[in-house]
Amino acid sequence: MPSPFSLIIAGELPARFVWQDDEVVAFLTIAPIRPGHALVVPRAEVDNWQDVDASLFAQCAGVAQKIGQGQQRAFHAPRVGLIIAGLEVPHLHLHVIPMWQMADLDFARANHNPKPSDLDDAAERLRGALRELGYSAEVPAG
Repeated sequence: MPSPFSLIIAGELPARFVWQDDEVVAFLTIAPIRPGHALVVPRAEVDNWQDVDASLFAQCAGVAQKIGQGQQRAFHAPRVGLIIAGLEVPHLHLHVIPMWQMADLDFARANHNPKPSDLDDAAERLRGALRELGYSAEVPAG
C-alpha cells in the first residue's frame, strides 16, 4: 500500500508543493509548527533514513538546505531547523522549519488546524524566495 506521501507525489492527494525535481519533492506540512514548515521527501518510497541510498539522501539534504535558505529569506528567520523524526508517515521525510527559538522545533506546538489561506500564503512566499535564489526550474507554479 502506498504511503500518504507517495499519494501526494502521484497527485492523488493535495499538497502545496514548493520544490519538484526528478528525485525529490518538498511541500508544506498540513500541521506546521511555524509558517513555512516544509517536508523534503524522496520520490522513492523508503521508510527509514538509514536504508536510503547515500546519493539520494545527499540530494534530500541538498534540497533541504535550499528550502532552508528560502525560508530564511521568506520569513526572516534567524535559523532553520532540520529534523528527521520518521514516526508519523512510513516514508522518509525531512522537516525543514524556520525558527527563532528552540521551542520552534517542538512538535507538540504544531497547528493541526491551520487556515488554508495561511498555508497558501506561506507556500507562495517560500516559492517566491526560492525563485529569487535562482531555483525557478524546480519551483512549481502555485
